[in-house]
Amino acid sequence: MLRLIGFLLLIVLVVLGVSFAVLNAEPVSLNYYFGYLEIPLSMVVVVSLTAGALIGALVSMGVILRLKRQLARTRRELRKAEKQAAELQVLPVGGD
Repeated sequence: MLRLIGFLLLIVLVVLGVSFAVLNAEPVSLNYYFGYLEIPLSMVVVVSLTAGALIGALVSMGVILRLKRQLARTRRELRKAEKQAAELQVLPVGGD
């Protein structure tokens, strides 16, 4: 059932994408440093959104990796503290 819902969602996204491309098919001029290009407006929007998503994912990966390293360090410290606490529990209490 979940696979069918995913497939239907994909079909809806494809239909929306095609209709977006058809509605925004006018060519726009794109001037970049090394030349000039005329491409459909829908292509400019899709490429811009894709580039933004990729840049956002790359920036997020830096934060995620830093947090994973911090989590690993904290877990090592926790294991060390638990080991020390267990060793302290087995020490006899002096009083005799």
